[in-house]
Amino acid sequence: MRLGKGPIKAVRYSPDGTRLAVAGSAGIWLYDTATYQEVALLAGHTALIASVAFSPDGTTLASGSRDDTVQLWNAVTGEHKQTLTGHKNRIADVAFSPDGATLASGSRDKTVRVWDAVTGEHKRTLTKHTEGVTSIAFSPDGSALASACWDGTAEVTD
Repeated sequence: MRLGKGPIKAVRYSPDGTRLAVAGSAGIWLYDTATYQEVALLAGHTALIASVAFSPDGTTLASGSRDDTVQLWNAVTGEHKQTLTGHKNRIADVAFSPDGATLASGSRDKTVRVWDAVTGEHKRTLTKHTEGVTSIAFSPDGSALASACWDGTAEVTD
């Protein structure tokens, strides 16, 4: 079965396994995993979507794009909730904290931005990397955020 259309950059299952997000150049397709029928197309980014992440409760989907923005979506209805701006280059990865309260975004601008996942408020910017960030992840207890960089290093921040 082929899902999505055009170049595909990221796929993620919802925490309960009932939805699959397929992200690429034209948008994010949400599929019902019981039937693999398309239930929504999330369109709003103006460039390739590089990363998607579901909140731990499965109600919110975050997407990071080469348009330098992070978008938040209602993962059930597909409704656009909010656009987060501030990065100066393409977004490489997005990740929710285990409690769903915090969202992090890593960018080719060498930074990791930390956001309030509910309000979208920018909380802080991590600037330890010397090249573009490629990947980010929260520890299972949410006490640390790891980020990887094109220069071959990884940083861990409390």
